[in-house]
Amino acid sequence: MILQETYTLSNGVKIPKIALGTWMITEDAAVQAVKEAINMGYRHIDSAQDYGNEAEVGAGVRESGVSREEIFVTTKLAAQYKTYEGAKVAIEESLQRLDIGYIDMMIIHSPQPWGDFGGTDRYEEGNLEAWRALEEAYEAGKIRAIGLSNFQQSDVENILNGGKVKPAVNQILAHISNTPFDLINFCNDKDILVEAYSPVGHGELFKNGAIAQMAEKYEVSVPQLCIRYDLQLGMLPLPKTANPEHMANNADVDFVISDEDMKTLTNMEKIADYGEADVFPVYREA
Repeated sequence: MILQETYTLSNGVKIPKIALGTWMITEDAAVQAVKEAINMGYRHIDSAQDYGNEAEVGAGVRESGVSREEIFVTTKLAAQYKTYEGAKVAIEESLQRLDIGYIDMMIIHSPQPWGDFGGTDRYEEGNLEAWRALEEAYEAGKIRAIGLSNFQQSDVENILNGGKVKPAVNQILAHISNTPFDLINFCNDKDILVEAYSPVGHGELFKNGAIAQMAEKYEVSVPQLCIRYDLQLGMLPLPKTANPEHMANNADVDFVISDEDMKTLTNMEKIADYGEADVFPVYREA
């Protein structure tokens, strides 16, 4: 069962192959979602400072009845922090809000502050400053692994060339019809695990008749097909839901997409836009 399977990060830490994403799940709903997910076997929960739910995610972990050591919790350093001192304070605040002893993985949410997302300034020095703060917390044992999110190849190279600790992951938008293979292959070559957020493309893949037809062929749902696609490419999918039925469905992916069908899926025409979600889609769901 996929919920019991793990990848091994470059530093030897094991990470469950699928995570519960918690974007836009807040307050009591976040606590309950985490508890429901853990109860059905999820062992990886993905949060972020910008989600505003770290305290609730931590409460769900504490109240789950499962030992802390069995659960892998990821959070993200907010994209605005591009100084060592600012990042250092923010990391400590996450530790306090989560209140689970330590963080399994913390990643920089974006190489650019959200207000500058897509601009020409890549914030090379600021990312190295933030990375230095993460390295310090990692070396102190407060965080078990550190990584990146939404970093393009040049951004990753900046960290590899200027940092001391290699990033363990790069969490990016990657799904059927929008799979950045050049970036994925680069990360794989550097032994950086790629995590794939929004495996159903902000919901746009539900509108794709060819995907629906293939899901029907395998007698699975569209999300199941999309999650399995990411897994077969060696990525770690992060489907988001607070619905227990959807959680169970998302984890029931112990089938195999044929090589021929994987080829069809990898060659699908790229989505032109994400509708209303196209306004800072990375910020809204990463």
